Amino acid sequence: MSSIFANTSNPNPNKSFEVTQPPNDSVSSLSFSPKANFLVATSWDNQVRCWEIIRNGVNVASMPKASISHDHPVLCSTWKDDGTTVFSGGCDKQAKMWPLLSGGQSMTVAMHDAPIKELAWIPEMNLLVTGSWDRTMKYWDTRQSNPVHTQQLPERCFAMTVRYPLMVVGTADRNLIVYNLQNPQVEFKRITSPLKYQTRCVAAFPDQQGFLVGSIEGRVGVHHLDDSQQSKNFTFKCHREGNEIYSVNSLNFHPVHHTFATAGSDGAFNFWDKDSKQRLKAMLRCSQPIPCSTFNNDGSIFAYAVCYDWSKGAENHNPATAKTYILLHLPQESEVKGKPRLNTTGRK
Repeated sequence: MSSIFANTSNPNPNKSFEVTQPPNDSVSSLSFSPKANFLVATSWDNQVRCWEIIRNGVNVASMPKASISHDHPVLCSTWKDDGTTVFSGGCDKQAKMWPLLSGGQSMTVAMHDAPIKELAWIPEMNLLVTGSWDRTMKYWDTRQSNPVHTQQLPERCFAMTVRYPLMVVGTADRNLIVYNLQNPQVEFKRITSPLKYQTRCVAAFPDQQGFLVGSIEGRVGVHHLDDSQQSKNFTFKCHREGNEIYSVNSLNFHPVHHTFATAGSDGAFNFWDKDSKQRLKAMLRCSQPIPCSTFNNDGSIFAYAVCYDWSKGAENHNPATAKTYILLHLPQESEVKGKPRLNTTGRK
């Protein structure tokens, strides 16, 4: 099999810092606390784990803090905006609320009829939103057992992003459904993805004026919501090598510079500036796919998982050699700070 991994057996060619005691199976999501350097990972081994990340100058250490279990693989995670609580959802069709900082027990706060693929905490509404393969999205007041509102989706939920009041949900069949959360019971707009293949990830612009969408076909779409801005929409290829095309698994905006990272099944992560349409930095390819990634709250740490993503099925999984890594990269300013556009009027 001609694979771009054939010439590299190094899971960590970029010399990132390894998180200690990683999961025993592939990582499905990574989430940093919005308040401190606590990192949560969900995994196919049914666990939700938390580490404290301690940065000391150019060195980074990690300390396992706590973990909880689901009954089945866990697919998604997010934090409450105050940094006290973690939400996780997965194949047991439920979402759990884990009061991590107080050391409390986790409890079920959401239920669906099929696995929960995505969830988000919306502080402006004090609600948790969950998106499921049962073709619904539900809003939850975590003090109540029934959802506040159930929104029908045209297909299974694959991806979700929230920057209040903007929410974008990507489903099967390349649907992208845009919601204005000031009126969440009505679809604001429904768009067919500008990409020809299945949606893998979405990320709302920090200014809420549009979103990115990534697909299994090594391509990212940059989409503006305002009709007058449609001329600014474009798509670009990434995570490809010759005729080999890889999935774009993760899109993360930098919290300060508003550039963004892509991570893919080719084992690479790259930093991009959508406004100048430039790639700022291409990192060396790891020996396994990168299924998920995230920035910490100030953008000084970029966390990414390196592990088998099951895209080629069980026959390509060798439990004897399979190892999961969670790696921490400290972005240089030159990698994540946008470049001025060439057609500016002299003002920087």
